[in-house]
Formats: sequence, structure tokens, C-alpha cells
Amino acid sequence: MTDLATNIGGWVGGLTSNANRNSADRRIDEFRGLLLLRFAIANIAGFSLLGALYMNGFVDDVRAGDSTGISVAIFVAFLAGNFICAHRVWRVSAELDGLGGDQVRVETWAGGYFSSIVGHDSSSRALLASTLESRVASKISVVRHVANSLVLLGLIGTVIGFIIALSGVDPETVADVDKIAPMVGELIRGMSVALYTTLVGAILSLWLTVNYHILSGGAVKLVVAIVRRGEANASA
Repeated sequence: MTDLATNIGGWVGGLTSNANRNSADRRIDEFRGLLLLRFAIANIAGFSLLGALYMNGFVDDVRAGDSTGISVAIFVAFLAGNFICAHRVWRVSAELDGLGGDQVRVETWAGGYFSSIVGHDSSSRALLASTLESRVASKISVVRHVANSLVLLGLIGTVIGFIIALSGVDPETVADVDKIAPMVGELIRGMSVALYTTLVGAILSLWLTVNYHILSGGAVKLVVAIVRRGEANASA
């Protein structure tokens, strides 16, 4: 393992005098900073808007209107997905940072790819590049799945809300004036659950989807940079 790390370090270090390599490193550094900036701006804007809604009482209205607690569950799922997304953004940024150095650690995605293509021809390297792409995609796909699940949770809340609304309606007593008020109250409660859960699920899913696209763009840049560096190493 030590010899392999030494070979990779020397393999990469031999390219430091190349002008194209230096230019590529600068582009990597610039995109790394842009990736973190985009993610930070998106979430600062999102949490600022959430704070404004809280200050205006909208969050309390949602909690009061959704008696089932599904909106709270959706928000908890969003926080979990956003935490995973933040961790993946940090990982992609760290990988891009590692590519800017003269040596690449073996335990990174780039180091694993560089070690796997040693002694392989171009067709084998193409297959290994596809494997790397699939590996990175699998690491970030969980964020997309969580974002999609937020919409599904909202739809489940919609169905439950309609069930609550309709369960309070008794066709046999609808003509009884004394029993209309309780039925209307139950109908309103069910509709509140349906509408609030749909709204919360859609908004938080959109927010997390934006974060996913920021992460996905960084992952694509990372894979392209790794494969480009690998091909440069192979032809050196």
C-alpha cells in the first residue's frame, strides 16, 4: 500500500510543471469555492425565509392546522436529507481540493481510481471511469430519494386529510341543523391537514432538490476532473 501511494504521488507530481495542469487546478479551485458558495447561498436564503415565516406565525398555523403531525415528520425528513446533502457537498469539495495538490490519497475516490487504472488500456480505463461515475452517483442519489419522498409524504397527508374530512360527514344527519356544525368543523380540520401537508412537502422537496442539483453539478465536475487527470497520468 505504501509503494502504491508513492507511485501515485510520483505519477501525479510529474505533471506539476505542465501549464495545462496548472490551469486545470485553478479551475478546480474556482469551482470548489463556487460549489460551497452556491450551497451556502441556497440554504441561507431558505432558512432566512423559514425564519421570516416563523416570525409571522405561519409555522404555528401549520402546526395547529395539521393535527396529524405529518408536517413535522416531513420537516424532520427534510433536515436529515439536507444534512446528508451538506456532508456530500463537503466530501466533493474535499475531493476537488485533493486534486489540486501534487499527491492524491489512496483512500479518496480519485486515489482509488488512479490506482485501479494502473496498467490498463484505454478501453479498460473507460469502463473504470463508468464505474467511478456510478459510484459517485450512488453516493449522492440518496439526497434525490429523500427529496422525492417529501412529496410522497405530502400526498399521504393529503389523502389522510380527505379521509378525516369525509369521515365526519354523515349523510343521514346532514339535514339536522344541530349536527351540521360538528361536521363542518371536521371537514375544515381534514382540509387543513390535506392542504398544509401538501404545501410543506412541496416546498421542502423543492428546497432539497435545489441543493441536490448543486451537489450533482459538483459531482459531475469532480468525476470529469478525476478522469481527465487519470488520462493525463496514463499518457505521461
